[in-house]
Amino acid sequence: MKLLFIAVFWLVSSVFARDKTDVLVMKNGDRITCEVKKLESGILAVGLDYVDGTVSIDWLKVARLESNAMFLVTFQNGATYAGRVITPESLPGTATTLQIQESQATEPVSVPRSEVVGMTQTSVSFLHRFDGGVTLGSQYSKGNSTTQYNVSSDLEYKEIHWGAKGRYNSNLSSSTGADTATRNQTDFSAYRLLRRRNYFVTGTGGFLQSSVQGIENQMTLGFGLGVYLKNTNKVRLTVLGGPGWQRTHYSSSETDQAGTQEIGVFLISSSLEMFQFKKTRLTATANLIPALTDTGRVFSNTNISYYLKLFGVLHWNFSVYGNFDSRPPGQLSGSDYGSSTGLSWSFGNR
Repeated sequence: MKLLFIAVFWLVSSVFARDKTDVLVMKNGDRITCEVKKLESGILAVGLDYVDGTVSIDWLKVARLESNAMFLVTFQNGATYAGRVITPESLPGTATTLQIQESQATEPVSVPRSEVVGMTQTSVSFLHRFDGGVTLGSQYSKGNSTTQYNVSSDLEYKEIHWGAKGRYNSNLSSSTGADTATRNQTDFSAYRLLRRRNYFVTGTGGFLQSSVQGIENQMTLGFGLGVYLKNTNKVRLTVLGGPGWQRTHYSSSETDQAGTQEIGVFLISSSLEMFQFKKTRLTATANLIPALTDTGRVFSNTNISYYLKLFGVLHWNFSVYGNFDSRPPGQLSGSDYGSSTGLSWSFGNR
C-alpha cells in the first residue's frame, strides 16, 4: 500500500507540468507570468520559468488573474465550479469578482472573489486531478536502544461535485527488553456535495492493526451526512454523523477471551484545518464511535498533524495519534497513542 501511494505521487508529479502562460497582476502593479498551480489556505502557489520550485503568493494581494487552464474552484458554501478563470478589471473600492467560463457555449459565472477558498489546477485528464504528499520520519535513542520509524502518505482526487481521498500511516517502535510495537492504519473516504449549500453525503472505510491493543486487523465502514461549519482561507471545519459497522479480529495469543467481534456503531466525526500564510498548517480529525449493539462501549480515535514550511514543497511535520476502547476484551489494552516527527514532501498541486 505504501509503495503504491508513493508510486502514484511520482507519476502524477511528472505528468502534471504545463506551460507557464498564466498572468497575475498584483495590487501594487506588478505583473507576473507564471503557472498557477493551486489556491489553498489563502496561498496561491505558482511556478515561474526562472525559479526552481513553487512560489507562494498572498491571494488577497492579487488584483487580477487570467489563465487558459482549467481549475476546480471551491467556495465557502462547498459549491464547486470547473472551468477557465478570469478576474475582470474592477473600479477602485469595488468588490473584486471572478468569472468562471465552464465551456465555450455557456456564459461566464461571476462570483465574489472573497468567497473563494480553494482553486485546484485540473484537466480533462484523469491523472491531472490527483494530488497528495508523503512524510518520512525516524528517531533513535542510544540509552535503551530505542528506534522509531514513521511513514505516512495521502492521496486525493477531486471532481466538480464529488471527491475521494485515502491516507496510510505506519509506525514501528522497538527498544531493548521490550516487544516491537507496530501500528498500521489506512483510511478511505468519498463525498458528494448536495444541492443544499454546505451539506454533503459521505462514505468512509478504515483498516487498523495495533500490536499494543492486540488488534490483528480491524475494519470499520460507515456512511452519513456532513456539513461545513466554517470554510474560509484560514479555517475549515466539518462535522458528520451516520451509522456504521466494525469488525475486529484480536490476537488469540494475548487472551483466551479474544477472537473476532462484529459491532454495529454510530460514527460522529469532526475535521479541522487551520492555516497561516507561508508558515504553518494544522490538521486534526477526531472520531467518537459509540457501539449500538454493545451498549455502553465507546471507541474513539484522534489524529493531529502540524506542518511548518521549510522551503519549496518541503515541510517539517509533527504528528500525534491515539486510539481508545472503553471495554476491550480480556486483559487487552484499551488505548494506543504516540507521536512522530519527520520531513514531509507534497506532490501534484500542493
